[in-house]
Amino acid sequence: MGLRILLADDDRDMQLVARLALRRAGFSVEAVGDGEAALRHAAADPPDAIVLDWMMPGLEGPEVCARLKADPTTAAIPVIFLTGKTDSVDAERGRALGAVGVIAKPFDPLALGGQVRALLERG
Repeated sequence: MGLRILLADDDRDMQLVARLALRRAGFSVEAVGDGEAALRHAAADPPDAIVLDWMMPGLEGPEVCARLKADPTTAAIPVIFLTGKTDSVDAERGRALGAVGVIAKPFDPLALGGQVRALLERG
């Protein structure tokens, strides 16, 4: 079985496409719909990596990432932002929070797995 990915995205359609694309690339994927669920899941059963939507209701991705990095249980888990907010300021902010990279929405489902794998290998 491949690396275990926690996918956090509030958009059900986007979540479905990303989950299928990542599974097609050989990842095992658990999906949640908000930041609080991502924090709970990551702490209870730490995945190998987290693909995190930037904008979600409640806790947004940057806050989730900051909390993950502040918790010794989850600090070492690589985080990749999946977002429509891809200007250089937001990409730099994501890296400053400890993320290994940013993937733009809309993404190419056929390329997503390779992009995630490349960021994890580089990060």
